[in-house]
Amino acid sequence: MKKYLTWGGIVLAVYLIYVVISLAMTPPVTELKDKKFNMTIQVKDWQGNYHPLVVGPKNRYWTPLSQIPSEMKWAVILAEDASFYKHEGIDVKAIKEAIKYDLEKQSFARGASTITQQVAKNLFLSREKTLTRKAKELYLAKRMEQELTKGRIIELYLNVIELGPLVHGIGHGARYYFGKSPANLTPRECAFLAAMLPGPRVAYNPYKNLGKVLKRSNMILGLLAKKGVLSEAEYRTALAQSPNVGRMQRKVDMSIKQVEVMANHTSATLPEQPLSQEEMNAQEPKAGAPEGAAPQPAPEPAQEPASPASPPAAQEEKQ
Repeated sequence: MKKYLTWGGIVLAVYLIYVVISLAMTPPVTELKDKKFNMTIQVKDWQGNYHPLVVGPKNRYWTPLSQIPSEMKWAVILAEDASFYKHEGIDVKAIKEAIKYDLEKQSFARGASTITQQVAKNLFLSREKTLTRKAKELYLAKRMEQELTKGRIIELYLNVIELGPLVHGIGHGARYYFGKSPANLTPRECAFLAAMLPGPRVAYNPYKNLGKVLKRSNMILGLLAKKGVLSEAEYRTALAQSPNVGRMQRKVDMSIKQVEVMANHTSATLPEQPLSQEEMNAQEPKAGAPEGAAPQPAPEPAQEPASPASPPAAQEEKQ
């Protein structure tokens, strides 16, 4: 037993040394204070391939915080990190609740990441769920809170969030779904985009679960009203509105047409088999029969029952 404890202590010590070295090698965050700073990160598309994404003014969709409606800013804060202006990068209470939940489920089911932690993860870290990555995330979040203002952190967050297939940032998301700049978003549209954040790929993908997104956006509108961001009249007006999803429906229709076109171009057809000599003789007109006359069917055997008709080929399910 003592031997196992000794080896366990050695392994733990080595791991702690590895974590300390990893933390020391984390990138600096001071450059993020410069609002003209640009950096390139790698984002994964929905097929698992990586693509470069510029974070900064060189990105054509980059939107400064001054051009983002307060309803959009508060929608994501209230929905994702209600204690954003109270904590210093880490929400200890939320972490305790997440640890308890994860131990019950025996998995990393809940992360309890603050907005600051999500910015640190999106800009500097991978999405692997390991203790080492989580330690780096917490460390970077603390450093960001020390170096950056809350306004700068929320600006970075709103410009890197995933809102669709290779749709990152509020500038791209507002144009992709509603065909307008973020400055022109209505409270309902702000709540709609914020509602997608937990899972734009599946759970809160408006193409697949529009009703679920609308229900969550109603909840967010309620939080905005309770916070005082919306007056009672503004809340009722926004609640009565339905986001214009026409652009989304057109995108869905276009994607379906593309799938159909691809299917038509890629569906393989079996080459015609050459006729046997017997079949060729059967198709030749008999002597004395008028040209163009239909061939007479061969008589069926008298004592054999008719075989059942073959079932039609099943149509391939469209994806």
